[in-house]
Amino acid sequence: MDDTHIAPNAIAAEPIRCIVKLGGAAITCKNELEMINEDNLQTVSSHLRQAMIMGSCSNKVVGMDWSKRPGVSDVSCTVGDFGDQAELNVDFSKFIVVHGAGSFGHFQASKSGVHKGGLNQPLVKAGFVATRISVTNLNLEIVRALAREAIPSIGMSPFSSGWSTSDRNVASADLAGVAKALHSGFIPVLHGDAVLDNKLGCTILSGDVIIRHLAEHLKPEYVVFLTDVYGVYDRPPTEPNAVLLREIAVDEHGRWSVVNPELENRNKPVEITVAAHDTTGGMETKITEAAMIAKLGIDVYIVKAATSHSLRALSGELRHSIPADWLGTVIRFSRRDG
Repeated sequence: MDDTHIAPNAIAAEPIRCIVKLGGAAITCKNELEMINEDNLQTVSSHLRQAMIMGSCSNKVVGMDWSKRPGVSDVSCTVGDFGDQAELNVDFSKFIVVHGAGSFGHFQASKSGVHKGGLNQPLVKAGFVATRISVTNLNLEIVRALAREAIPSIGMSPFSSGWSTSDRNVASADLAGVAKALHSGFIPVLHGDAVLDNKLGCTILSGDVIIRHLAEHLKPEYVVFLTDVYGVYDRPPTEPNAVLLREIAVDEHGRWSVVNPELENRNKPVEITVAAHDTTGGMETKITEAAMIAKLGIDVYIVKAATSHSLRALSGELRHSIPADWLGTVIRFSRRDG
């Protein structure tokens, strides 16, 4: 049973423009334990600011991260920077950010078997704690990166916000806090997390599943998945002759098919690989969840992070037509006749 709580009338009065997934592989160095890809994260944060701003505003950016950082001796803001309050009063459209774990969390979860359950086992319980330490550390760093771009971001961990599962399916999610944060002018930042499970004891709730659940209840205009590759391919993109699938159609039953380009064998299944340490299903889960979102009539864009292509997707430029020079994958609802 899905026990999701949303503040009364909060969503109807506050339409959500976009839900963004920051893929773990795009914002961390996936082969280095707990290493953030600082360049990508900085670019993505800047792109998000550009995409979120409604109307014209000053180019002046006064950061909101007033804590010390390693290697930086001074706090980056003073009260004097807020001298002209009107100049800094930026109107942000309603965005929700969800990020994956990348090189954070997956190692701890896979080593201890948290995703399999069994919270009564000492190793699993220790792994649960270790996984949450890792993913919440990453969440803090992402919130800080967004704050440095003057995005009023608020970290919201699923475990602490009432999310739980039953046999790995979302059983409870208190979205009232998300709605209230949006209503107050903040950008909620959620993440994949270790959560309690009614049947298994515990498991890993992936960011992709969180996005689908948010989309079902909050009905954003569009959803963007930022990844470390240009989109969905017909085989692992590292293989020779891999073809970028530019458009995928999803029918009312959740079945999907490739529309563009026309493949020689349209019935040939797309080959997908998953890293050995990935406890959330990787690209396969991403496509499955994206298809479920598209089935709701919400366009989904899967695109490489920190590129001009991702900025165009975040800004909503692709909603009416897809330019020929855009690189990425769009997944859309298409009702089948008959």
